[in-house]
Amino acid sequence: MTDQAESVRTESAGKEPLPPKLESNRRSGFKFAADPRLLGLAGVLVILCVVGQVTRPDQFFTDGNISTILRLAAAIGVVSVGMTFVIIAGGIDLSVGSIVALSSVWLTTLATQSYGPWVMILCGLLVGLGCGLINGILVSYGKIVPFIATLAMYVSARGLAERISGRRTQVVSEAGFLDFFRGDLLGVPVLIWMFALVFAIGWVVLNRTTFGRRTFAVGGNAEASRLAGINVKRHTALVYGVAGLCCGIAALMVVARTTAGASTNGMLYELDAIAAVVIGGTLLTGGRGSLIGTLIGVLIFTVLSNIFTLNNLDTDIQNIAKGVIIVLAALLQFRSVKKTKTST
Repeated sequence: MTDQAESVRTESAGKEPLPPKLESNRRSGFKFAADPRLLGLAGVLVILCVVGQVTRPDQFFTDGNISTILRLAAAIGVVSVGMTFVIIAGGIDLSVGSIVALSSVWLTTLATQSYGPWVMILCGLLVGLGCGLINGILVSYGKIVPFIATLAMYVSARGLAERISGRRTQVVSEAGFLDFFRGDLLGVPVLIWMFALVFAIGWVVLNRTTFGRRTFAVGGNAEASRLAGINVKRHTALVYGVAGLCCGIAALMVVARTTAGASTNGMLYELDAIAAVVIGGTLLTGGRGSLIGTLIGVLIFTVLSNIFTLNNLDTDIQNIAKGVIIVLAALLQFRSVKKTKTST
């Protein structure tokens, strides 16, 4: 009780310290060179690139293919940034793919397009943010298990997207929207710049701000965080709001890449995002994670898919390979947690 009282007094002074274990976990999120897990992931990515170059030396390391890999990684990468926040905070979000679909359908309706590209952008972002906040309110204030709350959003958001679109693909007719998002900036596609910007902002927020410190603290021990003065319910709702906003951004990217909004957009994004976050070293129990690891995880899956596509291999083998990677990552996480408990 003395330690908890000390935490409360320090919190009220505005310093908000984390327990030593959580503080080390938070710091590992941006000390790339000091974290062997991230070095191991980087090694796996390098090996995959070598395999790609050996199997397709005339196609893999070309400007066009690298640009394709990064553009394909952009949307799921943005979703994975939001998923990282949620899982570090001790939650889970199964609805991200459906939110992407709903946002893409809503921003491509004829009524929305008639008001111009800025209204389309605002609509997509607000729909994603709103869905995320609903998830957060249900989890934090409604005290519904995250799995159930986001599963309900997964079903209802996809159903609403089908209802709005009439199960038809809505083609984008607004030239200004496509000209911007399908264009280049300094020779680099805008979609890649968007991914880099979201990742950079997410990294700064997670590792350099009070919001990030509180996210680690809530995921590590929600009750201790509450005793330290953190409004755990509000913070949890905001974390899910961040994930929803990332889904809205991803919807803009998907619509720009496909020039259409459909209820089938974002299919299985939730599985890809969770897989990328898990193999990136973020604990499913919360309290520890790394956006750099998530980035490498996204690139590993995207490069793997690209290698299979270039070599005309069946998707079933690709899915098996993804499953093996996920299982190995989970086993490594289990061993890491077990060693940490043993050492303490």
